[in-house]
Amino acid sequence: MSSWNQGRRPITIAILAMGGEGGGVLADWIVDVGERSGYHAQNTSVAGVAQRTGATVYYVEMYPGGEPHEHDVRREPVLSLFPTPGEVDVVIASELMEAGRAIQRGFCTPDRTTLIASTNRVYSMDEKLALGDGRVDSNTLLEAAHRGARQFIGADFMQLALDAHSVISAALFGALAGSGALPFARETFEEAIRAAGKGVDASLAAFALGMDAARGPAPQPIAASPAGSGPVPITIGKRPIDPAEAAAEAAERRREEVAATDPASLVGPHLQPQAARVASDFPAAARSMLLHGTVRTAVFQSPAYTDRYLDRVAALAALESGDTARLTTEGARHVALWMCYQDTIQVAQQKIRRRRIEGVRAEAKAAPGQLMNVREYLHPQVEEIADTLPTRMGRWVAGSAWFNRVVGRLTRNGIVVNTTGIIGFTLLWAMAMFRPLRPRSLRFGREQAAIDAWLHQVEAVAPIDYDLACEMVENQRVLKGYGETHHRSVESFNRLMAAADRLVGRPDAAATLAGLRRAALADEDGAALDRELASVLEPVVVG
Repeated sequence: MSSWNQGRRPITIAILAMGGEGGGVLADWIVDVGERSGYHAQNTSVAGVAQRTGATVYYVEMYPGGEPHEHDVRREPVLSLFPTPGEVDVVIASELMEAGRAIQRGFCTPDRTTLIASTNRVYSMDEKLALGDGRVDSNTLLEAAHRGARQFIGADFMQLALDAHSVISAALFGALAGSGALPFARETFEEAIRAAGKGVDASLAAFALGMDAARGPAPQPIAASPAGSGPVPITIGKRPIDPAEAAAEAAERRREEVAATDPASLVGPHLQPQAARVASDFPAAARSMLLHGTVRTAVFQSPAYTDRYLDRVAALAALESGDTARLTTEGARHVALWMCYQDTIQVAQQKIRRRRIEGVRAEAKAAPGQLMNVREYLHPQVEEIADTLPTRMGRWVAGSAWFNRVVGRLTRNGIVVNTTGIIGFTLLWAMAMFRPLRPRSLRFGREQAAIDAWLHQVEAVAPIDYDLACEMVENQRVLKGYGETHHRSVESFNRLMAAADRLVGRPDAAATLAGLRRAALADEDGAALDRELASVLEPVVVG
C-alpha cells in the first residue's frame, strides 16, 4: 500500500473575504508558511459577486511532506481546488455574516472546524435595501458560530488592523497563528510577512494584535434586546467590541440627562429661544429628541422653520396621557424627519459640508496636506428639478414633454461632479444657496400639506386611543427614498393611515397597525401589505 493512504491527509483552510481586504494576500502567506515547513501547498480562489452580495472564497490545502514510499506512483499529492462541505479544518471569515454563510454552506462543522471570524459587520445588499431595519441580529450569528464550530475565535479584527494602520488580513493571519490550529511556529508566520516585502512593519503589528486576541475569550451573545429596539450589540464580557459605538451611546445618554435639565446648553446661541421653549413647554422625557429635531430643522431651513416644528410637536404634547411621553417623543422624532425631507438643496448642502469632507479624508487615510478628490455620481431626474422650482414653474416643468426629453438626454448616463474641485464645489454650493427659496418650491407646499393632514388625523385619534395614535405617528417610517420608490412608499403610507381610521375602537387597534406597518416595510412593491390588509380588515358588506 502506498504512503498516500497511510493516515496522512491535507490541512484544509477556507478564507471568506471581500474585495480590498487582502484575502488573496492572506492565502499566499498561509501557502508560504506551509512551504517553509516542508508541506506541499496550493491556493485557489472563486470570486464572489460585486456590491457585497457575496465574498470571494480562497481555499488552501497543505499536505505533509516527507520521503516518498518506494512503491509510490507519484511524487506529489493531488490537492483539491475548492473546499468540500464537512471537510474543512479552518474557516477564516473577514466579517460576521460571512461566518454565518460558511456555516450555512457546510464549510464549518462542530466536529472538525476552527472558525476564526471578525465580529465587525459590513451590511449586505439585502440588509441595506430593506425598507425597514433589515440588519441581521448579531446575536443570532454569534450563537451559530458557537454551535457550528469545534473552536470559535472571534474579535473585531478589522478594528485591530485599523489600530495598526494595516488591513484585516494581517490581523486574521495573527489569529490563525494564535489559534493553534496549524502545527507551525510564530516565527514562520512572521517570516512569511517579511518575505512579502510590503507594509511589513504595519502587518507585523496587526499580526501581533490578532494573535493576542485569538488567545482571549471568544465573544458571547448577550441578553435579547427589548422588542423593537433593533439588533443587539456584540460584547466580549462587559467590553463593547466597537468603542466608537459605545462612546456614541454614552454621549447620547449624557445628552439625554443634560437635555432634561438644561437644554439651552446643548444648542448654539441662535437657537436659545427654541431651547428655552423645549425646557418649559415639553415633558422631560422628550427633550433630548426635541433638541435633535430643533437642530436638524434649523440646519435644514431656518430657526423660523424650527418654530413651526415645535408648534406641531406641542399640539401632540397637549394630548399626552401618562408619564412616558411616548406620543411627544415619537412625534419629535418623526415630525423632524418628515420636515427635513431629502431634496436637491439638501443633497447639495450635505455633500459640501466640512464635516463630511473631513470624514472622507479620515476614511481614506489621507495625510495632512495630501490632495484628495471626491467625485459624486448624480442622476438628476425631471421630478427632482421640478420639485425644487417655484410652484407654478415646477408644475410647468413637470408637465413639459420638451423639458423631459432634454433632461433625459443630458442625464441618461448620470453626471460626475468633483466636490473637491472649484467647478464642482461651486455648482453644489450654488444649489445649496437656494435654501431661502425652498418655502416657495413645489415640493415644500406638498410636503407641508401632507404633514398637517397626518398630524390632524393623529390628534383626532389620540383622545380615543392613545396607543393607536402613537402607532400612527410611527407610520412615517414607511416614507423612503425618491422617485418611484418614494411614490410607492407614499401609497403604502396612505393605505396605513386609511386602515388606522377603520381600526379606531378595536381593542387590538395599535398592535394591528404595528403589524401592518411591518408588512409595509417587508417589501417594496406592497405585496406583503396587501396580504396583511386582506387578513385583518374584512371588507364591509352592504346588504
